[in-house]
Amino acid sequence: MPQLTICRSEHFNAAHRLHNPAWDATRNQQVFGKCNNPNYHGHNYNLTVRLTGDIDPDTGYVFDLKQLSDIIKTQVLNRFDHRNLNLDTEDFRELNPTAENIAVVIWRRLRAALPAALTLAVTLHETDRNFVDYYGE
Repeated sequence: MPQLTICRSEHFNAAHRLHNPAWDATRNQQVFGKCNNPNYHGHNYNLTVRLTGDIDPDTGYVFDLKQLSDIIKTQVLNRFDHRNLNLDTEDFRELNPTAENIAVVIWRRLRAALPAALTLAVTLHETDRNFVDYYGE
């Protein structure tokens, strides 16, 4: 059977602050600018999850998109939506919640919940103009 990529898009809203505790306030401001606001700031994140694999001859699916939606809800949305990533999540207590790091964390959470035979990639849009792609380790 041919390989195909299926995609599921979701969105979540979250606040964060980009900050390196090893740096002084001046350096944090120089590197992170407005994103270093001590009172945090928020984004409307758009997430696209892509799974690539063989089409199952019995179902015609690469993977059931409803099941993928449920996994994304459990592994990502329920943990991050309407949260302060720095304060409300274990994932970012010690990890700077940049778009890059958020994408890697999401990828790892999803990878653990999906069949190993499927290739996983995530795209995370922090704004309409800024986004990252992560294809895994």
